[in-house]
Amino acid sequence: MTATHLAPPRGTKRTPPLSPLLRLLILTQLAFNIGFFAVLPFLAEHLGDVVGMAGWLVGFVLGLRTFSQQGLFVVGGALADRYGVRPVVLAGCALRIAGFAWLGYAERTWAVVGAVLLTGFAAALFSPAVESEVARQAVAHEEAGGGPRTRVLALFTVAGQAGAFVGPLLGALLLAVDFRAVCLAGAGVFVLVLAGHAWLLPQHIPGRSRTQVRGGVHPLLRNRSFLALCCAYGAYLLAYNQLYLALPAEVERAAGSQAPLAWLFALSSLLVVTAQLPVTRWAVERIGLRRSMAAGLALIAAGFAVVAAALPAGRTGTAGLLPAAGFVVLLTLGQMLVAPAARAWVPDLAEEGRLGLYTGALSSVSGLIVLLGSAATGTLLDAGLPPAVPWLLLAAVPAAALPLLPPERDRGRPWSTNSGGPGHGSG
Repeated sequence: MTATHLAPPRGTKRTPPLSPLLRLLILTQLAFNIGFFAVLPFLAEHLGDVVGMAGWLVGFVLGLRTFSQQGLFVVGGALADRYGVRPVVLAGCALRIAGFAWLGYAERTWAVVGAVLLTGFAAALFSPAVESEVARQAVAHEEAGGGPRTRVLALFTVAGQAGAFVGPLLGALLLAVDFRAVCLAGAGVFVLVLAGHAWLLPQHIPGRSRTQVRGGVHPLLRNRSFLALCCAYGAYLLAYNQLYLALPAEVERAAGSQAPLAWLFALSSLLVVTAQLPVTRWAVERIGLRRSMAAGLALIAAGFAVVAAALPAGRTGTAGLLPAAGFVVLLTLGQMLVAPAARAWVPDLAEEGRLGLYTGALSSVSGLIVLLGSAATGTLLDAGLPPAVPWLLLAAVPAAALPLLPPERDRGRPWSTNSGGPGHGSG
């Protein structure tokens, strides 16, 4: 048989496979989330019941964790632009190991706050480095004929949610020992991640140049379309963080304990793992980035409204958990539409050579929103209001973000992977 017979039929395109680096980065997200979600779902209960914090303080600490992570992404992104991915990722993993170990032994408020800040800042180093490189590689894959970049970013999300599925189950098993065992297991996962990346992550990634662009963040602050995207994404992230604050309180009310919480997290992760790629494919083909984000925000608002509508009946047990399950499903469907679309939009709005900075800034602005919003949410949940009121107010947050979405005409052409950043040319 000749080579001609082995060739694909004329007119067909062979989709290039994912590069080894992309596969490594996607597996990185899987490992990150296994370690992270083994600990985080059980933190609020530990802070309230064991450490003895008031509800508002628990909300503030959870918001502080998010802000020290998301809010400082801009620092990690800028460092990745300047020094490359490898040193930033390795430093972040080392700090996450120290932070989880400290959290396991922290018994006073100041120690808990210090450990939470350290674990958050660790992610502020490694996550924007990984995410910006995944976005850059996704555009390179798209330009090589590998299909829309959103599909690569959706696969990245699926890997993260697979980790978020395994993590809470691991944490729930270890919680039978104590919270310290959970924290040490999370630290152990990051020890493995650190060792693996020290061995496999390249010193220099082809096509990525280390840049020092003058002007600081001033061009970013003048980019109204990008800032509008940040605010809309921040509203989504504040809503998503209610998985760790409002949802545990509702599960406690309905079931008398937080035992069902791990299964609700597993439900969310399983939905993403099974449905993210088909949902992203449909969104790419049918509605585009702006409408995808708008539909996702509307679904998230509906999820809060479902719980608000059911709460006056005061049902408990299995029937009482159904609204919480509906909330998780709608929130997860909204996440599947919002997150890949927002990440795919950033490369088209960023300056040349500054994708790390802009990727970090997306999370930093949203992290500030979460910090303020989580403290307010903790106060609402502790204020003795009718149970439906906090959920109605939370439903208004993603709904109010809909007008903030920039028009999709603000998207430029995909940035050139040869230049190391987004292009701003016409066409």
